[in-house]
Amino acid sequence: MPHNELTIPAILPLYPLKDMVAFPYMVFPLYLDEPELALFRAAQDQYDGFVAVSFPRKEPQGSDILSTLHEIGTVCRVTQIKKVSGGRFKVTLEGINRIRLIELERVAPYPLVQAAVVREFVEKGLVSEALVQSLIGLLKISLSYGKPLPDDVMKMIDYIDNPARLSDLVALYVNLPQSDLQELLETVDPLERLKKVYVHLTNEVQKLQVHGEMKTELNKRVGKNQKDYLLREQMKQIQEELGEEDPRNADVADLRKRIDEAEMPEEVRKIALKELKRLEKINQASPEYNVSRTYLDYLAGMPWSISTEDSLDISKAEAVLDEDHYNLKKVKERILEFLAVRSLKDTMKGPVLCFVGPPGVGKTSLGRSIARSLGRKFVRVSLGGVRDEAEIRGHRRTYIGALPGRIIKEIYRCGSNNPVLMLDEIDKLSHDFRGDPSSALLEVLDPEQNFSFQDHYLDVPFDLSKVMFITTANQMDPIPGPLKDRMEIIRLAGYSSEEKQHIANRFIIPREIEENGLAKTPPGFTREGLIKLIREYTREAGVRNLQRTIAQVLRKLAKEVTQGKPLREQITPEVVAELLGPRKFHDEVAAESDRVGVVTGLAWTETGGDILFIEATSMPGKPELILTGSLGDVMKESARAALSYVQAHAAEFGIPDGVFENRTIHIHVPSGAIPKDGPSAGVTMVTALVSLLTGKPARRTVAMTGEITLTGRVLAIGGLKEKVLAAHRAGVKTVLAPSRNRDDLEDIPENVRQELEFQFIDEAAQAVTAVL
Repeated sequence: MPHNELTIPAILPLYPLKDMVAFPYMVFPLYLDEPELALFRAAQDQYDGFVAVSFPRKEPQGSDILSTLHEIGTVCRVTQIKKVSGGRFKVTLEGINRIRLIELERVAPYPLVQAAVVREFVEKGLVSEALVQSLIGLLKISLSYGKPLPDDVMKMIDYIDNPARLSDLVALYVNLPQSDLQELLETVDPLERLKKVYVHLTNEVQKLQVHGEMKTELNKRVGKNQKDYLLREQMKQIQEELGEEDPRNADVADLRKRIDEAEMPEEVRKIALKELKRLEKINQASPEYNVSRTYLDYLAGMPWSISTEDSLDISKAEAVLDEDHYNLKKVKERILEFLAVRSLKDTMKGPVLCFVGPPGVGKTSLGRSIARSLGRKFVRVSLGGVRDEAEIRGHRRTYIGALPGRIIKEIYRCGSNNPVLMLDEIDKLSHDFRGDPSSALLEVLDPEQNFSFQDHYLDVPFDLSKVMFITTANQMDPIPGPLKDRMEIIRLAGYSSEEKQHIANRFIIPREIEENGLAKTPPGFTREGLIKLIREYTREAGVRNLQRTIAQVLRKLAKEVTQGKPLREQITPEVVAELLGPRKFHDEVAAESDRVGVVTGLAWTETGGDILFIEATSMPGKPELILTGSLGDVMKESARAALSYVQAHAAEFGIPDGVFENRTIHIHVPSGAIPKDGPSAGVTMVTALVSLLTGKPARRTVAMTGEITLTGRVLAIGGLKEKVLAAHRAGVKTVLAPSRNRDDLEDIPENVRQELEFQFIDEAAQAVTAVL
């Protein structure tokens, strides 16, 4: 059915076009997401497939959607809705006729507008026929100059004698800005529209003619095989016509100015000027030109003499650290010491701090706070998975695509030679045939060497001694000894439940309330509700999962608000249980009764401390020891040593004679899928064996840690704070630890020390007495 015979409804859905002007007879696609599809589905179901589209005005005349659009638009018909990749939809529209937008009927769920079809009256005459023929002639001329025009369109134009139809079709294939296209759409008179299209097409043909003449002239001046040179000569000729400066000369002059202003060391300046002279002689079409140009850009852009001034106000720095982080006294004290020395001495080599602790304890955010307290710029480089030495030292310029190492690159980007530079996850470094990046870091982090650090790409020394390096790691073992020797280790063991409450109230809850859109009516967490959330829904050394869980609660509250439900002003334990469901973590210690052969141990992991149950049982069979539970070699040796010690002192422990004959002893550590190893389970295994062989149940609320010798002497262990915090979280009442670790009690929070009973032992027999 011809377009002029279609019956178009007076009320139509309205869709604003963003980057195009639609014309009648034009077929075009729209790529939309699911929410935008409702308008077009409604058009198919209720409005015979018709939809009104219009282009936005540059200056809206009001606040409603109709005031932001041009009055003249196009009514289109939805011909296809098809789902494409990425979960999006392709809607194909066909332009039908011009329409005039009269009045907005409604806004939601999609705009409806009252529209009137614009009728066009065409009177054929000598003028219109002459314009039609001239327009077709111009199109053929543009085609001869290489103007891309589909063959089917050219064939269609030969058969069109309607000025209105022809002007709309030609307008789509002339490179016009959106404003000109909208002006053509709003020109209702077909003859007047044809004249405007004729003027635009005449300008287009003239541009093509000038371009063709320039191309012909240039072909005489250069050879046919020099395509790259042809393009540059063309650019040069255009600049000559416009009277502009050669960009190459301007580029070299700019580089020379930057080199003069960079205040480089004299040796570096000589190298830069020598490279600049070489650049002037290189053909701009040569790949070597860009290599040399990029190298000079890095040399001139490095902050050779640009530093930020340190803020030496100790009180202000202390206030900043306290504002951003709760507790962490040793870390804050170390930063204030650095500032104190810096205020007394003008020059000081940057220290290298290494924050070691489980995830979520604030290692990375602490680096940002240090930079803020010092007034320095902060740069973070993640080393997780880095296995190429060139990532640290850079690539030599002889390689294609060479770049500086990440240290130099980040200093270049920040524009300061004394930033706080954080090397994150230094324990996750790897190495392969491309080199050992940890060895490359030795020169970077050594205060005695890094004043003349030489990146392979720059190939000139750069002073890194002013940089304050901070590294982070989850555990110390993977870090090579020489690298560890250059760093000052500061351990962040984790937080107790009380510390987590303070952190949640001061930092996490206000931030998450803001991020989840509840700032206008912020809910409050009761102390009991927060304690329930910490103990029953998170179990970690840090606070990352606590932050996620609080955000989960607030998201559920935001959902209730959007559904019209009243906002819960207080988050009580009952509300926490209702929103989060059943508890995820149970008190394994307090909830169970004492059993024979089952003893509570303490373990250290890279994610913090944890409790570890060690179970022992026996059965008739040949005398042997069975070990299960994914134990490492160290724990297997501890189990064998524990069994030998118990056998040697059986009488002292009251173990009946002959109990070891024809009996197989089995020691198991639950959670067999998790590998376990470490030298601190000997005491626990001795106690489990004695409990089994004497038939006495072990007190489950007593947890212990310590390694033993064959004579029963208890050796010192590491990570006492992490283990004690884990015991506190799990509901342990008494902790047994080696006497040599007595001094480590100072690192444990005061409230934890008050809630736990500590017993320090020198012999394994003391642990057996305390537990049994």
